Amino acid sequence: MKIRLITIGKTDESYLREGINKYVSRLKHYINFEMIELPDVKTGKKLNINLQKEAESKELVKLISKSDFVVLLDENGKEFNSVGFSDYIQKRMNSGLDLCFIIGGPFGFSKEMYDRANQKIALSQMTFSHQMIRLLFVEQVYRSYSILKGEKYHHI
Repeated sequence: MKIRLITIGKTDESYLREGINKYVSRLKHYINFEMIELPDVKTGKKLNINLQKEAESKELVKLISKSDFVVLLDENGKEFNSVGFSDYIQKRMNSGLDLCFIIGGPFGFSKEMYDRANQKIALSQMTFSHQMIRLLFVEQVYRSYSILKGEKYHHI
Protein backbone atom coordinates (compact mmCIF):
# COMPACT_ATOMS: atom_id res chain seq x y z
CA MET A 1 0.00 0.00 0.00
CA LYS A 2 1.05 3.53 -0.70
CA ILE A 3 -0.18 6.84 0.73
CA ARG A 4 0.01 10.03 -1.28
CA LEU A 5 -0.82 13.55 -0.18
CA ILE A 6 -1.52 15.88 -3.08
CA THR A 7 -1.74 19.61 -2.43
CA ILE A 8 -2.36 22.74 -4.46
CA GLY A 9 0.34 25.39 -4.10
CA LYS A 10 3.73 25.38 -2.48
CA THR A 11 4.52 25.60 1.22
CA ASP A 12 6.08 29.06 1.53
CA GLU A 13 7.01 29.16 5.21
CA SER A 14 10.33 27.49 6.03
CA TYR A 15 9.23 26.42 9.52
CA LEU A 16 6.27 24.54 7.98
CA ARG A 17 8.46 22.93 5.31
CA GLU A 18 10.88 21.83 8.02
CA GLY A 19 8.10 20.24 10.07
CA ILE A 20 6.52 18.59 7.03
CA ASN A 21 9.87 17.16 5.94
CA LYS A 22 10.49 15.85 9.46
CA TYR A 23 7.26 13.83 9.52
CA VAL A 24 7.46 12.72 5.89
CA SER A 25 10.94 11.36 6.63
CA ARG A 26 9.66 9.56 9.73
CA LEU A 27 6.71 8.12 7.81
CA LYS A 28 8.98 6.44 5.28
CA HIS A 29 9.96 4.06 8.12
CA TYR A 30 6.38 2.70 8.07
CA ILE A 31 4.88 3.18 4.63
CA ASN A 32 5.57 4.27 1.08
CA PHE A 33 4.52 7.92 1.50
CA GLU A 34 4.69 10.61 -1.15
CA MET A 35 3.75 14.27 -0.99
CA ILE A 36 3.08 16.09 -4.25
CA GLU A 37 2.72 19.87 -4.40
CA LEU A 38 1.02 21.10 -7.54
CA PRO A 39 1.66 24.71 -8.55
CA ASP A 40 -1.05 27.27 -7.90
CA VAL A 41 -3.46 27.54 -10.81
CA LYS A 42 -3.39 30.88 -12.57
CA THR A 43 -6.82 32.04 -13.74
CA GLY A 44 -5.91 35.47 -15.04
CA LYS A 45 -6.68 38.91 -13.67
CA LYS A 46 -10.37 38.28 -13.00
CA LEU A 47 -10.75 35.76 -10.24
CA ASN A 48 -13.47 33.27 -11.00
CA ILE A 49 -13.69 30.79 -8.13
CA ASN A 50 -15.48 28.07 -10.11
CA LEU A 51 -12.98 28.29 -12.97
CA GLN A 52 -10.12 28.05 -10.50
CA LYS A 53 -11.60 24.97 -8.81
CA GLU A 54 -12.19 23.33 -12.20
CA ALA A 55 -8.63 24.09 -13.34
CA GLU A 56 -7.26 22.63 -10.10
CA SER A 57 -9.40 19.52 -10.59
CA LYS A 58 -7.98 18.97 -14.07
CA GLU A 59 -4.49 18.93 -12.58
CA LEU A 60 -5.48 16.72 -9.65
CA VAL A 61 -7.20 14.00 -11.70
CA LYS A 62 -4.02 13.58 -13.75
CA LEU A 63 -2.36 12.23 -10.60
CA ILE A 64 -5.14 9.95 -9.42
CA SER A 65 -5.39 6.35 -10.52
CA LYS A 66 -8.79 4.71 -11.04
CA SER A 67 -7.86 2.24 -8.32
CA ASP A 68 -6.89 4.89 -5.73
CA PHE A 69 -9.08 5.38 -2.68
CA VAL A 70 -9.42 9.18 -2.78
CA VAL A 71 -9.98 11.16 0.42
CA LEU A 72 -10.58 14.90 0.33
CA LEU A 73 -9.52 16.92 3.34
CA ASP A 74 -12.68 18.97 3.60
CA GLU A 75 -14.27 20.99 6.38
CA ASN A 76 -17.53 19.03 5.96
CA GLY A 77 -15.88 15.62 6.21
CA LYS A 78 -15.93 12.99 8.92
CA GLU A 79 -13.91 13.82 12.02
CA PHE A 80 -11.75 11.37 13.97
CA ASN A 81 -9.72 11.46 17.13
CA SER A 82 -6.16 10.19 16.70
CA VAL A 83 -6.93 6.60 17.73
CA GLY A 84 -9.97 6.54 15.45
CA PHE A 85 -7.87 7.86 12.57
CA SER A 86 -5.28 5.13 13.15
CA ASP A 87 -8.09 2.54 13.00
CA TYR A 88 -9.25 4.15 9.75
CA ILE A 89 -5.72 3.93 8.30
CA GLN A 90 -5.53 0.26 9.35
CA LYS A 91 -8.83 -0.55 7.64
CA ARG A 92 -7.73 1.24 4.47
CA MET A 93 -4.40 -0.65 4.55
CA ASN A 94 -6.31 -3.92 4.85
CA SER A 95 -8.25 -3.05 1.68
CA GLY A 96 -5.02 -3.13 -0.34
CA LEU A 97 -5.89 0.06 -2.23
CA ASP A 98 -3.50 2.99 -2.41
CA LEU A 99 -4.71 5.97 -0.39
CA CYS A 100 -4.70 9.38 -1.99
CA PHE A 101 -5.42 12.32 0.33
CA ILE A 102 -5.99 15.70 -1.30
CA ILE A 103 -5.78 19.21 0.12
CA GLY A 104 -7.46 21.54 -2.35
CA GLY A 105 -6.86 25.16 -3.12
CA PRO A 106 -8.13 28.12 -1.08
CA PHE A 107 -11.70 27.78 -2.40
CA GLY A 108 -12.12 24.05 -1.90
CA PHE A 109 -12.99 21.45 -4.51
CA SER A 110 -14.99 21.35 -7.71
CA LYS A 111 -18.04 19.12 -8.15
CA GLU A 112 -15.85 16.80 -10.25
CA MET A 113 -13.52 16.22 -7.30
CA TYR A 114 -16.40 15.61 -4.89
CA ASP A 115 -17.84 13.12 -7.38
CA ARG A 116 -14.50 11.30 -7.70
CA ALA A 117 -13.79 11.18 -3.98
CA ASN A 118 -14.48 8.06 -1.98
CA GLN A 119 -14.60 9.98 1.29
CA LYS A 120 -14.14 13.35 2.96
CA ILE A 121 -12.27 13.88 6.22
CA ALA A 122 -12.09 17.02 8.37
CA LEU A 123 -9.08 17.42 10.64
CA SER A 124 -10.88 19.94 12.83
CA GLN A 125 -13.90 22.18 13.01
CA MET A 126 -11.42 25.05 13.15
CA THR A 127 -10.06 26.63 9.99
CA PHE A 128 -6.34 26.39 9.27
CA SER A 129 -4.29 27.73 6.39
CA HIS A 130 -3.79 25.32 3.51
CA GLN A 131 -0.08 25.36 4.23
CA MET A 132 -0.47 24.66 7.95
CA ILE A 133 -2.93 21.79 7.44
CA ARG A 134 -0.21 19.93 5.52
CA LEU A 135 1.96 19.78 8.63
CA LEU A 136 -0.97 18.82 10.85
CA PHE A 137 -1.99 16.07 8.44
CA VAL A 138 1.43 14.43 8.01
CA GLU A 139 1.91 14.55 11.79
CA GLN A 140 -1.43 12.77 12.27
CA VAL A 141 -0.54 10.09 9.72
CA TYR A 142 2.77 9.57 11.54
CA ARG A 143 0.91 9.46 14.88
CA SER A 144 -1.46 6.85 13.41
CA TYR A 145 1.40 4.54 12.53
CA SER A 146 3.00 5.02 15.95
CA ILE A 147 -0.35 4.05 17.53
CA LEU A 148 -0.68 1.01 15.26
CA LYS A 149 2.85 -0.10 16.20
CA GLY A 150 2.29 0.53 19.93
CA GLU A 151 5.11 3.05 20.08
CA LYS A 152 5.50 5.76 22.72
CA TYR A 153 4.96 8.77 20.43
CA HIS A 154 1.23 8.82 21.19
CA HIS A 155 0.48 8.78 24.90
CA ILE A 156 -2.92 7.22 25.57
